[in-house]
Amino acid sequence: MNIEVLPTISTFFIVLSAVLVAVGWYFVSKKNFRAHKKMMVSAAISALVFFIIYMSRTIFIGNTSFGGPEHLKIYYTIFLIFHIALATTGAVFGIVTLTLAFKRKIAKHRKIGPITSIIWFCSAFTGVIVYLLLYVFYDGGHTTSLFKAILGL
Repeated sequence: MNIEVLPTISTFFIVLSAVLVAVGWYFVSKKNFRAHKKMMVSAAISALVFFIIYMSRTIFIGNTSFGGPEHLKIYYTIFLIFHIALATTGAVFGIVTLTLAFKRKIAKHRKIGPITSIIWFCSAFTGVIVYLLLYVFYDGGHTTSLFKAILGL
């Protein structure tokens, strides 16, 4: 497999997770709780696949730096930090929301679920923008593995 396709594959899975959350939201609005549960579990699995691909690439290959114009780098960096904060918050909220559902604490699940979904949609959207900035609009910058960075190789 060409490892350069991994960012595209991982981005696909995060977008898929957001689409599945939206479909799950639709099903719960129609009181189809079984379909809602299937969509949300599928969304969580899709997000987990994204995370595994992303972390594997980060650990073994590294991260790609911004390769666009130097005068945009600060804006990209601020946007990336915002995206990372959203993604981290969304992941934590997602775990809590799923846990509440599986423990049948439905009243709390209903309160936090919509908030989680909105954070997740924003995280997926900003993730796509990061992907576009790194791999579509501009050529990616330098990539080095985490191990090489730590060991100074």
